[in-house]
Amino acid sequence: MLLSTAIVESGLDIPTANTLIVHRADMFGLAQIYQLRGRVGRSKLRAYALLTLPANRKITPHAERRLKVLQSLDTLGAGFQLASHDLDIRGAGNLLGEEQSGHIKEVGYELYQQMLEEAVASLKAGISAPVADKWSPQITIGTPVLIPEDYVTDLPVRLSLYRRLAEIEDDRAIEAFAAELVDRFGPLPEEVEYLLQVVAIKTLCRRANVERIEVGPKGAVLALRDNVFANPDGLISYIAKHEAGARVRPDMKVVFFDEWDAPAARLKGAAGILRALVGIAEKGKRAA
Repeated sequence: MLLSTAIVESGLDIPTANTLIVHRADMFGLAQIYQLRGRVGRSKLRAYALLTLPANRKITPHAERRLKVLQSLDTLGAGFQLASHDLDIRGAGNLLGEEQSGHIKEVGYELYQQMLEEAVASLKAGISAPVADKWSPQITIGTPVLIPEDYVTDLPVRLSLYRRLAEIEDDRAIEAFAAELVDRFGPLPEEVEYLLQVVAIKTLCRRANVERIEVGPKGAVLALRDNVFANPDGLISYIAKHEAGARVRPDMKVVFFDEWDAPAARLKGAAGILRALVGIAEKGKRAA
């Protein structure tokens, strides 16, 4: 009998070993457990991997999800499937930094790869700044905006849907996309409805040159891209009309005060502000 830490996952090869017991399997990562399980059954002998869990308390939802995924990977060559599930659960890391996990659901893995490819191509061509119409506004509303796994169960399909969403530019396309989702997968969950509204808000942000918008229960904070707005006089007049309801901070961010307790109200309020700003900005462009 060998009593060991998880170091054996690194490549211990004992063909005659036929039984493995992993204590508190809920504490290990998906790839870790997969590697540990591979320490037995390395010859023609039938092998067993026993994973123990705490008897008197519930395990976390993430741990339960990892173990269910592991249970489903029982065929040879399942490594790619495992990597895909692990990527979906933990999120992608920062390729150019130190972070080992992230939020791939914000953009989707395929779109991330596309963005990276475009950035590398731009650098090779000597272009230091991204193409103007490719920049992506950042939107924070304090609630999940995603396509849930239990709504679209297939990972590649979810990633392709995220990529298509990233390319949508107008309200009509968003409505068509929503109708397609209902037709293929059923009624839209709340998270998906919020996601579609965020996509619409991103389009408005680009038109108004708003780089970031953070919306909370007490209002919204907007940051202009490069502190540039197409119609500054119109923006000042718009803020002045709000009196105590809006102001410009010393860091050039614009703050709008309002009461938006529910996420739906925040999205509606943010969209209303941005539509007004788009109208002001485009009026300034026509005048120029």
